[in-house]
Amino acid sequence: MGGDNFFLDILIFAMVAAFLVYRLRGVLGRRHGEERQRPNPLAPRPQNRQGQPQESDNVVPLPDRNRPPRADEPPEFSGPVSLEEGLRRIHATDSSFNERHFLQGARAAFEMIVRAFADGDTATLRPLLADDVYDRFAEAIRQRTAAGDTLETRIEKFESVDLAEARMEGNVAFCTVRFTTHQVNVTVDAEGNVVDGDPDEPAEVIDLWTFSRNVRSGNPNWLLTETRSAQI
Repeated sequence: MGGDNFFLDILIFAMVAAFLVYRLRGVLGRRHGEERQRPNPLAPRPQNRQGQPQESDNVVPLPDRNRPPRADEPPEFSGPVSLEEGLRRIHATDSSFNERHFLQGARAAFEMIVRAFADGDTATLRPLLADDVYDRFAEAIRQRTAAGDTLETRIEKFESVDLAEARMEGNVAFCTVRFTTHQVNVTVDAEGNVVDGDPDEPAEVIDLWTFSRNVRSGNPNWLLTETRSAQI
């Protein structure tokens, strides 16, 4: 009888242990899913088994940051250059740079930033903007909130998304993108009155946004470093 009780105790303990492991895996699984962050559209693309970037519409390919500088590393450049020359210099430093993928990621970032600014979503803006640009965006949001105003923005159509400028400054690549869009931008006061913009009439807007990235750093993301408007 003593032997039977001993094996019965072992069986009970095994069943309890299996149940606890099952419950623990369930809890960890739920936490992992809940803690995933929104992907950055200017982050590197996942790679396939052959180490090649997978196709994606919302990301920018990035170089291998662990490779040592080449012996024929291009020198630092200064002063304005043509778009073609600027791209040539970026490719000379970052052979994986791809204009088409970059523009796809820039468009996704444009939509995300415009929407987050209108919503006052500084948490989304923070990882996409350089410090000084973020400070200006955050201050504008604070002033708008203090005044009791809200901003309603809709991008009705992208007319074009084109590279306008490109250059290297040391190890930092700069790419300026011209976004031509049709947008509805309406500012509404605390009483619900429209104080700026037309909610029924989209306007053509041309923005010039400059993104930059240190191609030798461990940070894979391009950041928005400058915004300006172009004359229509």
